Amino acid sequence: MRVDSLFSYHSIPFTFLLLLYPKMVLKGKLISELGIKAATDKCFKYLATQLHELQNHCERVHHTKLHEGEDWHDTDRVKHWTYVIDGKVHTSYDTLEEIDEKNKKLRYNLFGGDIGEHYKVFKLTIELIDKSDGSGAIKWIIDFEKINENIDPPNGWMDYVTNVTKDLDAHLVKP
Repeated sequence: MRVDSLFSYHSIPFTFLLLLYPKMVLKGKLISELGIKAATDKCFKYLATQLHELQNHCERVHHTKLHEGEDWHDTDRVKHWTYVIDGKVHTSYDTLEEIDEKNKKLRYNLFGGDIGEHYKVFKLTIELIDKSDGSGAIKWIIDFEKINENIDPPNGWMDYVTNVTKDLDAHLVKP
C-alpha cells in the first residue's frame, strides 16, 4: 500500500512533520492507490450503482442503510454506515457530492457518528484509474480537518480502504 501525504511546510514533507508534531496539524490529506484485477469500468459501475451491496462482499462493512431519500446513488441522499476500523465498530453518515462518469470518480462527504466526533471535514474521493499497461487501480483520497490538534489523523482508514479494495476486487473478478 502506498500512502502519500501531500502537504508540506517549508519544503519539509508533511509525514515528517507528523513525526515531530503529530497533534499540531489540523488539516490533511491521505492517499492510497491500489492495483485491482477487475476492470475499472466494472468497479466504477459497482461503486456508482450497487454500493448498497458492499456489506455483502466486504468483511469490514457491517451494515448500510439509506437514512434519507429513496435512491441510494443520487446526490443529496444520506446513507448510514457501520464498519470496522482498527478492530472497533464505527458509524457515520455520507452524502454523494460528485459522480464523474467520464473520469470514473466519486466524492463523498462523511459526517456524524464517529467521524463527527473527531473531524470538521471528512471527504472521501474514489478514482478508478486505467494504467497504460492495461492494468487498473483504485485511488482513495481522504481530505480531513480535525476538530482540534489532540485528534490523530485518520490513518486507520488506509488499512480499511485496502481491505475494502481487496474484498471488492475479489468479488468483481469472480466468474
